[in-house]
Amino acid sequence: MKCIPILRCSDPERSLQFYTHVLDFTLKYANNKATDPVVTLINNGMEMQLCGFDGSTSIIINILVNDVDALFAKYTGRGLQQPGKKGSPVHQSPIDQTWGMREFYVTDTDGHTLRFGQPIQEKG
Repeated sequence: MKCIPILRCSDPERSLQFYTHVLDFTLKYANNKATDPVVTLINNGMEMQLCGFDGSTSIIINILVNDVDALFAKYTGRGLQQPGKKGSPVHQSPIDQTWGMREFYVTDTDGHTLRFGQPIQEKG
């Protein structure tokens, strides 16, 4: 597994400038802009994402895995339920996202969201 934190930013443009001009991060995808819902940054093998602040204090973490469907089956076999997220298909089973990931989300007891996923082209 590989963990990619998502930082909520009150001013995405200012945050992007800080990370790219002060901390030596670069855009993973050259076409990313501060106005995008998520901007992916890299620096010496480290990857993180910036997104706009929606008022929530919860944290979001992307977790890249080798077999998202098998992991979902394992977790649901252990009793994983998402009763508070019935309207969210991505909390109910893995789905193919438009950004090229097959993902399922788990929201923990404190409201933090873990996004388990794998690139669609690597799907088994």
